[in-house]
Amino acid sequence: MNDIKRIDPRRPFTITAEGLKRITLGAVGTAGAMDFVASGGHREQAKPRRTTAAPQRALLVAAHTDRGALDDHARQALAAAALIADAQTEVVLLAFGEFNDDAAVLGADKLIALPQFDRRAFAPQDELNALAACVAAYAPAHVFLPDNATGDGDLGRRYAAYANASAAAHVVEIDAAHVAVYVQAKKAYAVRALPEVILLAPNAVDPKLPFVGAGERAEPFGVAASSGTYRDLGIEELDAAQVALEEADFIVSAGNGVSDVAAFERLAGTLGAAIGASRVAVDDGKFTRDKQIGATGKTVDASVYIAFGISGAVQHLQGIKDCRHVIAVNLDASAPIAKRANLTIIADAQETIAALNDAAAAARSARGTGAALLHSAGIAEGALA
Repeated sequence: MNDIKRIDPRRPFTITAEGLKRITLGAVGTAGAMDFVASGGHREQAKPRRTTAAPQRALLVAAHTDRGALDDHARQALAAAALIADAQTEVVLLAFGEFNDDAAVLGADKLIALPQFDRRAFAPQDELNALAACVAAYAPAHVFLPDNATGDGDLGRRYAAYANASAAAHVVEIDAAHVAVYVQAKKAYAVRALPEVILLAPNAVDPKLPFVGAGERAEPFGVAASSGTYRDLGIEELDAAQVALEEADFIVSAGNGVSDVAAFERLAGTLGAAIGASRVAVDDGKFTRDKQIGATGKTVDASVYIAFGISGAVQHLQGIKDCRHVIAVNLDASAPIAKRANLTIIADAQETIAALNDAAAAARSARGTGAALLHSAGIAEGALA
């Protein structure tokens, strides 16, 4: 692993007479602390409130949370509403599930959290009732939802049908006057005025905002449980290897530096990750063509992408351009993949895979031994009793 210490560019600094920035070596603390500012350091400017006017209208954003936070797609939907809201319009966020994030930083003026809902549970009628009750309370001009396959897209369509509201799905472009969607195999746009329900496609809006919202938390309202029209059959867990690469959130990918395919696949199974490969590895017959990632293969947008022994040809980098966190394991610190990676481990890919498999086996053994000891202790306790 590259253990070179890196200097935080936001550390305190001074400006010399020549106008050059000089980081204050040895100084510790948060960039922007008042004592550093007084000595010529810099501080990050606090973002202004989007509006302080009394709200006359509302825009509503509804989305499910995941472990107390909104995912990137939901944040984009919230940012879209915040960006087109005027000074007299408040942005209301209706969060289905626990919410522990900073609603103001995400652009919301008001937060309504409904912790009784769970993204992994199927309760469409109850969620529809909650959304309809929120719409009745705030009378929003438009309702925004991320158009995904994990509940929000379904909820938006159900509400549009229930309220007989105008709707636009897979929206890829939006401003205060119109929305646009792809048509003719993405060769053209269809444009219309903003409908009542807007289902945003991924990456239609940059979630980084130049302002913050009020972030006020409103009291959640009660939602009456519906009759047993729907029955939740639970979630069927699939082997990660069976998940299509385009839908995978965690991918481990092999390149020319991976020689032991069986060990690589064993590691993927241990990590619960989908398997990808570079074009070279596919051309060598190590993996089937459907595993190829790149301009001539699959384009992926995983949250975590680990590349073992992949140098990073431009075609491969095109295929992973939308991945959130990229980790590269490569002997060559100057490989193109290292420039794209958020973390680069300078090591042999095959040795790293073997070490990770050994560590996983040791962890399983320790867990098994601990369980056996607890079980024995339980038996002994029962015998003594």
